[in-house]
Amino acid sequence: MPSVEFEGIYLNQSKSQGRMRIADSGLGWKAIISKNNPSTNNPPFLLPKENVLTASWSRGARGWELRFQTGSDGVIMLDGFDQQDFNKLKIELQRNFDVQLEHKEHSLRGWNWGKAALLRNELVFNVNNKPSFELPYSEISNSNLTGKNEVAIEFNLSTDKLQTRTGDELVEVRLYIPGNVEKENDANESENNENEGENTEEQSAASAFYEQLREKADIGQVAGDAIVSFSDILFLTPRGRYDIDMYPTSLRLRGKTYDYKIQYRQIQGIFTLPKPDEIHNIMVLQIDPPLRQGQTRYPFLIMQFMRDEVLTVELNVDDQEFNEKYKGKLEKSYDKNTHLVISHCFRGLTNNRIIVPGTFSSKLMQSAVSCSLKASEGHLYLLDKCFLFVTKPTVYIPFSEVSSVVMSRLGKSVSSSRTFDLEIDLRNSSIKHVFANISKEEQNFIENYLKEKNIRVKNDEKDGQDILNHALDFDEDQDMSSSDDEDFNADSESASDVAEEFDSDHHTSGSESEDNDSKRPKKKAKK
Repeated sequence: MPSVEFEGIYLNQSKSQGRMRIADSGLGWKAIISKNNPSTNNPPFLLPKENVLTASWSRGARGWELRFQTGSDGVIMLDGFDQQDFNKLKIELQRNFDVQLEHKEHSLRGWNWGKAALLRNELVFNVNNKPSFELPYSEISNSNLTGKNEVAIEFNLSTDKLQTRTGDELVEVRLYIPGNVEKENDANESENNENEGENTEEQSAASAFYEQLREKADIGQVAGDAIVSFSDILFLTPRGRYDIDMYPTSLRLRGKTYDYKIQYRQIQGIFTLPKPDEIHNIMVLQIDPPLRQGQTRYPFLIMQFMRDEVLTVELNVDDQEFNEKYKGKLEKSYDKNTHLVISHCFRGLTNNRIIVPGTFSSKLMQSAVSCSLKASEGHLYLLDKCFLFVTKPTVYIPFSEVSSVVMSRLGKSVSSSRTFDLEIDLRNSSIKHVFANISKEEQNFIENYLKEKNIRVKNDEKDGQDILNHALDFDEDQDMSSSDDEDFNADSESASDVAEEFDSDHHTSGSESEDNDSKRPKKKAKK
């Protein structure tokens, strides 16, 4: 049978137009390169007819939308159709796929209350038995219980999607689900409860919905599929203890309240650093896009370990899989310090190098100095290519973005003379970071290290002292000049005038006396 084509069709809300073709073997879509689409990275998409379950027709973002529910590919959305394409599509789908095209109307009431149905491939929010909106499970990245009756649903915001989408995006939806429901127990528990005459347990409806959504959306993976797992890891940011399950392309953080799924491509940097207390080590993960808890964003995750803690663990992979995928990146088993084991696993699975302290050494032979950022106390690490302040807030400043560094003392008290402030000015930005209350003993170590890195350093104290010394030298020169003026010549005219006025024994010549007398006005006679 001949195929039928439709032009100007968008696949799964992408920006690229394409051509859709329906044949007896299935459906295909391919992006078109044109003036509006000069280049595209969208590969051709094929949907075998055996994988098509249902099809629906409704208004979409760019006209009319054809929506498929599939057996293994989730929800497939194709929009950009004209209204008159409905009859043609209906005939072709019936003939080639034996699927009835259903015309679906959405609710336009604008209500924010209704019923949420968890279907095979998507969550549908119905108002008056009509769908108000649909959320494909493939677009859901995470879900959390944010309250007793509230469930937060977060959407994918990966780097790839940011490159193909423009403008504002919906990143989170919260559903308020009141009431309680009976807790579902397995068969053995139900039988025991009946024998013992116990009442069925209840749980909040929000909690039950949350558990079903996690199962449907496949948030995280089965624990047995993890390559390696670490239990009860202390996180300083976000605060709490989490279990870490590491999979081939992502990891999962499981806490008491929040669970997170993080793609390895989101991890931009990994730092393993010793704390100056000589007891702990910290591991910092730089995440982009950051994790979110409501309105709070976490671009950095910070784990803390006891320095002498030892961990024994074995990878959950067979020898063949290990030799094919992970040999040279990971070890089959570990029996080392905990921070070394976890950092090595992160390096092997993310293909990112681990950033460790460089050549900087403080007066106390540490890689960081104690300081404060506004009201927060922490440690400033001077690494090979950046500044890193931990823990709250974590501030990362690459040396390439630094315009200059100013060392200054803002106060005049006795305590301020023992400390100094480090002000970092950024290139092409008005933002300044001021790290205060650094011990004065660290000043030379920091200044010398930054000069080695070719960073312009301005020392306000030294500059001020130079100005003061210059002023003192200038005053001394002025004093010396004044003393020279006092050693005047007694034969000079000025000396003569002074002597004439104040010296009673001074004698002048007769001519001068007569001249002076002739120049003096005569006194008028009294009448």
